[in-house]
Amino acid sequence: MRSRRGSGEVITSKSPHVVIPAHHISSYVSPMNEASTGQHTPGRYEIRVKGHLNSRWAAWFDGLSLSTESDGTTIIHAPVADQAALHGLLQKVRDVGLPLVSVTQLDSDQPDATTEPC
Repeated sequence: MRSRRGSGEVITSKSPHVVIPAHHISSYVSPMNEASTGQHTPGRYEIRVKGHLNSRWAAWFDGLSLSTESDGTTIIHAPVADQAALHGLLQKVRDVGLPLVSVTQLDSDQPDATTEPC
């Protein structure tokens, strides 16, 4: 950036913003994958919450299967169509006020690890 003072003196200062030329951008970003293109294949998730939920809560979670663990948590087994559905399910967990412990995406060839049904 250049500016002039009244006496003809030129002051040069650099911009605080980093500018990356277009031909360098590809080295900073990963190739486009299904997450970045908006395409998503259905997936399965285990959502672990603190506390034991009994089977009547399955209706609140649209019939998903729930299992209680010996560590005092409940796992909600959730096949989801896309990221929007996953976020909707997480909003339900938030709306009820359940403390979220973890969200784990299961591999498509990994079986559901059900332990103790509610």
